[in-house]
Amino acid sequence: MTTTGDLPATAEVSPGPLIRLSIADCGAKVLQGAVRVGVFTALASGPATESEIRERTGLHPRFSADFLDALVGLGLLDREDGAYRNSPLSTAYLVEETESYLGGFIELTNETLYDTWGRLPDALISGEPQTLDPDKGGFFGDRHENPDKMKRFLKGLDAFSDRMGTELAACIDWSGIATFTDLGGSRGNLSSVLARTHRHLTGVCFDLPRTQPLFEEHMGRLGLTDRVTFQGGDFFADELPSTDVVVLGHILHGFDSEHSLALLQRIHASLRPGGQVLIYDRMIDDDRRDSDRLLSSLHMKLVSQNGQEYRVGDCVQWLHEAGFAEASAQPLLSTHTLVIGRKGDRSG
Repeated sequence: MTTTGDLPATAEVSPGPLIRLSIADCGAKVLQGAVRVGVFTALASGPATESEIRERTGLHPRFSADFLDALVGLGLLDREDGAYRNSPLSTAYLVEETESYLGGFIELTNETLYDTWGRLPDALISGEPQTLDPDKGGFFGDRHENPDKMKRFLKGLDAFSDRMGTELAACIDWSGIATFTDLGGSRGNLSSVLARTHRHLTGVCFDLPRTQPLFEEHMGRLGLTDRVTFQGGDFFADELPSTDVVVLGHILHGFDSEHSLALLQRIHASLRPGGQVLIYDRMIDDDRRDSDRLLSSLHMKLVSQNGQEYRVGDCVQWLHEAGFAEASAQPLLSTHTLVIGRKGDRSG
């Protein structure tokens, strides 16, 4: 007779979590497929049956039922009485021609993310980034070489920057601030949120010169060319604008500690007395147990020579070493951390 003591140790530990983890990318592929065939846009006008969705999107009947029900299980569609409709999440971010549409970003992750992460085993041994040209790395390589792809990417990022800009506009007291600079601000969407929310502000978007046409097109459409301007340059070589606030979002995670400190020293010099730098990234928790943030750090190492996420304590230390009189940290949305560095006044 077999007793409990005779059972292998695996009998008490389910392999379920391991199996789910090993096929986690399947859910992402379902999302990407739904974006590609336009499921969420097809449901923008209201609920539809499986056959109606097939007619609108071209889904094959061999796959359609399981595919649509998988989207229900993933929380992207709701189903009631045989009719499907977009979930609140899909309505907010996955309907084409809306300002918050993230489809372009999702399509680009499908094109580039999997190939890079597929080479993680090689990177773990070599220590080298896995983009074709890490000097042009970033998230999707040199997107500027493909204007259509760049615009789709930026439209997806606009949805993120809208949320981030709205949060920064609310959690910072802007009443005594006149000017701001968004370093690495791309075509200026976050700057536009700050300027539209606080109409006394004027801003500068500082980025590579080749970004200027995209900025001018975007700001022209938003009617903000008189309040948000563009300055092209290199963070480390060119003079930064003199300003009251510098926004530094998703920038420091692209550099090593030495370059992060050097950039913060340059920012400190550009800030007016009493000025602030607002730094946000997916910073690693001090206990280093948040898997999402650690995966983000691994991604930066895969796509750049020196990039990585960093701990809040690291950022605070850089700020003090750069000359900032005060530094504080707080959560931002549910995914990021905001660290605020304050420059001393005229006597400090």
